[in-house]
Formats: sequence, C-alpha cells, structure tokens
Amino acid sequence: MPPLRWTRTLRTPHSERLLAVRDGREAVAVDFHYLADGTVAGTVILIKGAGLGAEQVPALLAELDQEWLPGVDLGSGNLNFTVVIGEVLGNYEPDTKA
Repeated sequence: MPPLRWTRTLRTPHSERLLAVRDGREAVAVDFHYLADGTVAGTVILIKGAGLGAEQVPALLAELDQEWLPGVDLGSGNLNFTVVIGEVLGNYEPDTKA
C-alpha cells in the first residue's frame, strides 16, 4: 500500500486540520481540537473509495499520535479519536463576484 502524504491545511490556536493524499487522491482528513484540560480530540475521516478501511485504522491512529501529537498519547487517556468513513460532495465557498 502506498504511503500517505500529509499536509497541514489549517491551524488555529486551538485546532488544526490535516489532509492525507495517496496516489494523487485525497484519502484521509483529520481535525484535531486542543482542549483546555490538555486533552486532544481528533476526528478522522476516511474518504470513501480511497482504499482505507477499518483494518488500517489502528496503524493510522498510531501514526497520527506519533507524528503530529507530541505530549499526548492514546495510552494515557488524554487523546481520543472519532473515526468515520465519508464522501466528499464538494467545496462550498462564498461567491465573491456578487
């Protein structure tokens, strides 16, 4: 299986968004939310049709934990993830021509 190529697409003081591409197509979207108590809540969206399924989730979460989240980890209870499979319908942006 080809590796995922990660890019940070958004960062605020309390959250960030990552996008992983594999074979030239979007494969995974991740949102991290940094909570006041030191906990990190993550939402991982496996893009339907990208070839990732439930069997890859443990390795994917371990990679996110190790590569992107120093100071928290799944084993200590200060990191949690919600994982879903979703389909991209499109990008909706304001109409600047009006």
